[in-house]
Amino acid sequence: MHKPLPDCKIDFDFFTKAEYPEATSCTKHQLHELKDIHDEYGGFPESYNFQNTQIRQRWWTEDEVDFKHIGDQIGMDVVTLSSILQPPGCTIPWHRDTFFLIKKNHANKLEQGKRPVRALCMAEDWQMGHFVQLMEDVWTHWKQGQVYVFDEECLHLGANCGFTNKFTLQISGFLHDDIPAK
Repeated sequence: MHKPLPDCKIDFDFFTKAEYPEATSCTKHQLHELKDIHDEYGGFPESYNFQNTQIRQRWWTEDEVDFKHIGDQIGMDVVTLSSILQPPGCTIPWHRDTFFLIKKNHANKLEQGKRPVRALCMAEDWQMGHFVQLMEDVWTHWKQGQVYVFDEECLHLGANCGFTNKFTLQISGFLHDDIPAK
């Protein structure tokens, strides 16, 4: 499942001008946890390395960011929020989000038939060379604040083939108007 949500209107400069931690590779867990995706292609390609898969991800707390304000705008109960700075020339390869910690820490929501979702919010207007793919849908030409939500069944990727940093918010939690659990 993936679909658009209402736009989010917040101070995006807060995220784009923030200090970010050192770069890490976004593929660490993919090598072991998502082997089923890669088996179809003969395994995880060796051409992916630290240099071309790096991101700088910052995790935010409710003391720093008003999760409820953001959640009310897009129709979600926000559990976690992070922002990612993706440098030019880097990609986040084809993967799915497993929501391991949300499932572990919010079992009561799962028992109520709710499914965790991730809302991808664009922190800046689209720039040349930036793109996201959700299943077969390629997403470009977005406006700042546009939001797409998806569940753990949705394979997706993100790439920065441009010349400027790409900034996104990853908002995880549960939709107010939930989709039923499988």
